[in-house]
Amino acid sequence: MRSPLMRRFGLGAVLALALAVFGLAPSASAAAAPAELAFTTDSATTTPGGSVKLSMTLTNNNTYDVWFVYQTIEPTWLTTQRPDLKYSFSGCSLTTVNGPAPCSGTGPANLGGNYGATIPPGQSRTVTLALDVAPDSGCNGNIGFYSYFYAEFSDSTNVSGGPVYTPVTRVLCS
Repeated sequence: MRSPLMRRFGLGAVLALALAVFGLAPSASAAAAPAELAFTTDSATTTPGGSVKLSMTLTNNNTYDVWFVYQTIEPTWLTTQRPDLKYSFSGCSLTTVNGPAPCSGTGPANLGGNYGATIPPGQSRTVTLALDVAPDSGCNGNIGFYSYFYAEFSDSTNVSGGPVYTPVTRVLCS
């Protein structure tokens, strides 16, 4: 005589196999990176002589404070292929609970000091740069950047990330 326990086990195994084959089995969710960098812009387009705000948000997903950040920002290869596109960064500000505060360093290297580390666990810091397009810039081209970052935590661990790409800004003819 067969045991009812073995029947239940067999039925459970068959059900689990079917779910796995059809991709319906619950999967282990990937843990969040200890620190993440994200970019946004206030506009997808501008004209020669215009400006776009490029915001960089660093989020601490670790259980320890971020003590130090190093970050670079460089134009993408496609941006470098358009020598008629003329642009520069200006006006750096850090978003704080008391409103924006000025920061230093507008690229291409060591933007990390702008985040005002220490960043506690679960919190974010946002730095906004102005991307100014020269009045004599070419148009009908895209300007985009990529960034690498390095963050150190209060438990002496670190993380490197990137490349993280900015949204592309289209320079339109007026």
